[in-house]
Amino acid sequence: MAQETPRTARLEARIAPEALAIVKRAAEMEGRSLSDFIVSAAQEAARRTIEDNNVIRLSIEDQQRFVDMLFNPPEPSAALKRAKAAHDELVLESR
Repeated sequence: MAQETPRTARLEARIAPEALAIVKRAAEMEGRSLSDFIVSAAQEAARRTIEDNNVIRLSIEDQQRFVDMLFNPPEPSAALKRAKAAHDELVLESR
């Protein structure tokens, strides 16, 4: 059985009576306390938000283009060559 983390932090929120009724009903349907239901739902929403902001999703077409660019990169532009030369110069100066 998983060991529970002690709950020492408190969270307060104002909620419309109608919204509270829906949340209470859902918690009852799952046989959980209102507090447990809300904390669990908030954690799941937070995980989804974090994942959605950390994962890059590409269409099939964009995935193929990405792979093609990795295997067949274009020749460096003049601006990229100048940037590399400037970078190399800075790195050598810092040694």
